[in-house]
Amino acid sequence: MKRVAGYLAVTTACVALAGAVAAQAVPEDLYAAELLPGWQTPEGTRMAALHLTLKEGWKTYWRAPGEAGIPPIFDWSGSRNVASVTYHWPAPEVFELSGYTTFGFHGELVLPIEIRPQDPGQPILASADVELGICEEICVPVAFRIAGELSKGGPDKRIARALDAGPVPAKTAGLTGFQCAVEPIRDGLRLTATLTMPPLGGEEIAVLEAGAGDIWVSPAETRREGGRLVSVADLIPPNARPFALDRSSVVVTVLSPGRAVQQIGCTG
Repeated sequence: MKRVAGYLAVTTACVALAGAVAAQAVPEDLYAAELLPGWQTPEGTRMAALHLTLKEGWKTYWRAPGEAGIPPIFDWSGSRNVASVTYHWPAPEVFELSGYTTFGFHGELVLPIEIRPQDPGQPILASADVELGICEEICVPVAFRIAGELSKGGPDKRIARALDAGPVPAKTAGLTGFQCAVEPIRDGLRLTATLTMPPLGGEEIAVLEAGAGDIWVSPAETRREGGRLVSVADLIPPNARPFALDRSSVVVTVLSPGRAVQQIGCTG
């Protein structure tokens, strides 16, 4: 609970600071956002992207922002002919802020977004309301809309580079086993994820995610035991009670200098 209390304290501080900045209005040149139309894939989906550019010295957060970050939120309900949306996040940078570890991107983010149409024969009219945090010394919550008709466009090197920058499957790094042990705690679950794979080199930081749902995941305590990487994190739902974990939705991303690998789903 000490870690949770620390998280809540930092988050509250960020919100308070953000509120103070918001009251003074966010500078217009702090960021710029656009929807890159991208191209149609052989599977019939559209590979578009959010292109976010930030003022020098500012950063934004990854899908799992870390101890004190602000998670991004996307609302595609204003779109037409959109059946599903899949995000292909590039591997994040690791930031240290006041003793807290966060994950994100500085200067620029190209987030590939794969959109599957309801009717492949009709154009996709995409419209997303986006909420995210951008930070320097303080964090500022921003909200904007990206929109466009995704019937035209073609190969885009920016999107291609972002796709190449994503975590690779852990099997390519020699993963031979991935197991999860779950135990109930007073306000949720404690998850121990064990990946059997050789060291990636340098410091290894594991990020655990619990899949869909509003479940807070504590920073993982990670240790190396020879050929095994063991990460432990607490999973706390909004009602702060033990719950049934869908092991197939568990995601572990291991970050090391210049490398990032990812494993989805684990056995008991």
